[in-house]
Amino acid sequence: MEQHEGSLRAIAVIGAGTMGNGIAQVAAMAGLQVTMIDISDEAVQRGKSTLARSLDRLVKKGTLAAADSQAAQARVRGSTAYTDIAGASLVIEAATENLELKLRILRELDRLADADAVIATNTSSISITQLAAVLQRPERLIGTHFFNPVPMMALLEIIRGLQTSDTTHARAMDFARLVGKTPITVRNRPGFVVNRILCPMINEAIFVLDEGLATPEDIDTGMRLGCNHPIGPLALADMIGLDTMLAVMKVFYDGFADPKYRPAPLLQEMVAAGRLGRKSGHGFYRYD
Repeated sequence: MEQHEGSLRAIAVIGAGTMGNGIAQVAAMAGLQVTMIDISDEAVQRGKSTLARSLDRLVKKGTLAAADSQAAQARVRGSTAYTDIAGASLVIEAATENLELKLRILRELDRLADADAVIATNTSSISITQLAAVLQRPERLIGTHFFNPVPMMALLEIIRGLQTSDTTHARAMDFARLVGKTPITVRNRPGFVVNRILCPMINEAIFVLDEGLATPEDIDTGMRLGCNHPIGPLALADMIGLDTMLAVMKVFYDGFADPKYRPAPLLQEMVAAGRLGRKSGHGFYRYD
C-alpha cells in the first residue's frame, strides 16, 4: 500500500455493501489506497460495480473528471481475506447492524490489524463501549457513523466509547476531514445525536397521525413548510423502513428505560401488518 500524507497511509473497509462501498468511494476520491473486504468474490465485485456506477454518475454530471474517476477506482482493491488489512492505518467495519456479527469481526480485526492502526465501526445504534470491550486494546476503537448515501451526505458522527483514547479520536477527526466530511463528536449513548433527535420526532408524527390530528399528507406538508424540512417525517419513515424505525425506538426504550421513547402503537401495528414503507410498497403512503 502507498504512503499517504500525515498519519493516514491507507484504509481497509470491511463490507462491500451500501455503506462499505460508499465509504470506499469517498476515501479513494480523497487519494487513499483502499482495501474493500467481503465474504465472497461476488459481494466484492457487486461493491466495486456499485462504486464505479456512482463515480460514472458524477462524471456525467460534470462534477468529476473521467481521469479522476478512473484513478479513484484504481485505488480500490477487493479481497475476501481479513489478512489483507495489513498496512492499513485505519480499518472500518461496515457490516450489517448486528451485534454478534460486529463483535466477531472486531475480534478478528483486533488480532490482524497493525499495532498502531485505528479500528472504527460504522454503526447507527450499537454501543461503542460494548464493542470496544472485546478488543485487547479497546482504546483504539471509535465509532464512525456515516449517513446514507455516503458520497452525498456531508455529516460524520464520531462516537467515543468510554475507552476511546484522545489519539484515536484525533486520527478519526483527521480522516473525516480528509474525505470531505464535517465531523461532530458524540458521547456513547443510544442513537448518538442525529437519530436520538430524529427518530423520536418521527415517532411523535406517527402518534399525531394515530390520534387523527391530520392526514399523512398534511403532517408532512406542515413539517416541510413550517420547519423547512426537505421531506416530511412520515415519508422519511417510509424511506428508512418502518421495521428499522421500530427497532431503533425499541433500542431507545430499553436503553434509557424512559416511557417517552415508547414506540407508537400504530408503528408497531404497521410493522406487524408488513407495511414497512418503500421496501414493501406500502407504508404511510403507497409505492407502485
